[in-house]
Amino acid sequence: MRIDKYLWSTRYFKTRNMGTEACKKGQVQINGQVVKPSREVYPMDKIKVRKNQINYELTVLDIPESRVGAKLVDIYRKDTTPAEAFEHNELLAYSKAYYRKKGTGRPTKKDRRDIDDYTDEETG
Repeated sequence: MRIDKYLWSTRYFKTRNMGTEACKKGQVQINGQVVKPSREVYPMDKIKVRKNQINYELTVLDIPESRVGAKLVDIYRKDTTPAEAFEHNELLAYSKAYYRKKGTGRPTKKDRRDIDDYTDEETG
């Protein structure tokens, strides 16, 4: 089975085209080598996929006939992604949430005046 189809069928990508694009961008490796989308996948291959700033590492256990349900994915692959890969992503999400709540938009005129007053007090 092609690598792009395998990544689609094991639910790493929503569409096969997204898997193909990831391969073309060099975000997919098999056994340490960057691969084209047409590269065949065999059991016991080690795959690395970079998606959403996380480097997923997985081992191919079996080849599915077609796209499988989320509960059945573990039959076809073993996820060996280290826990540290997810911790960094959580920190980024926390820092963005702390800076400004989602949906609050630009500062209002009152917010702007409060900011100006605060900065004037610091300098003067």
